[in-house]
Amino acid sequence: MKIAALYDIHGNLPALNAVLEELKEIQPDLIVIGGDSISGPMPGQTLQRLSQLGDQVRFIRGNADREVVMTFDGQPLSRRHLPDLSEKGHEEIHWVAGQLTRSERDFLAALPEQVVFQIENLGRVLFCHATSRNDEELFTPITPKERISIIFSGVEQEIVVCGHTHIQFEQQVGNLRILNAGSVGIPFADRPGAYWLLLSPQGYEFRRTVYDEEAAAQEIRVSEHPQAQEFAEENVLKVRTAAGMTEMFERIAKECWSQGR
Repeated sequence: MKIAALYDIHGNLPALNAVLEELKEIQPDLIVIGGDSISGPMPGQTLQRLSQLGDQVRFIRGNADREVVMTFDGQPLSRRHLPDLSEKGHEEIHWVAGQLTRSERDFLAALPEQVVFQIENLGRVLFCHATSRNDEELFTPITPKERISIIFSGVEQEIVVCGHTHIQFEQQVGNLRILNAGSVGIPFADRPGAYWLLLSPQGYEFRRTVYDEEAAAQEIRVSEHPQAQEFAEENVLKVRTAAGMTEMFERIAKECWSQGR
């Protein structure tokens, strides 16, 4: 079995389309959408495009998906492992929730938090959004092994695939290998592009798909997203570095850990 893991698309339809075009040549048996697929400039169009993949795709729920559903339902948001949403964050999540139909809301609400598949030569692979414990817990390439082993202590599979922090990396704790697929739509990396993960009996490969950034930025700018210009400039034409975001996320993770969260 060959599986493409596409995480954190965040409504960046041009980036998603570029990856799907590349997958036509790779021809994976399954495409796992690892959560946070719509929270961005083109939520409805992104969900519609993914629905066209039919039985080839499997979805799991991310924290942003959960928060969009809660906002749609008029429920207050609650976060344990992430900073509170900024004013811009609240504006965006309310806008995204306002783009959803009732059936789209119900689809997101019903998504599982995890799925497991067997891949020959790799073993059992657990796909989750942030960690195996919840959908917003943070860990990074520099998180101490002792903390990683506690976070993933209940995992029985050989490999865990996650996303959430938008940084491609791997960690090894004992016999468990943990792979972060990166982000299709809002990557934190050295170069712009759409980042994802390919798993097959031959092993696993961190992938980067190049796409027309200028054309994508223009497409995003004309969307009705409240921060469309900012999204295009900061997440498409240029990206925040993995090193800088790793440092920030690790500070937050340490603070949560020290407070027992």
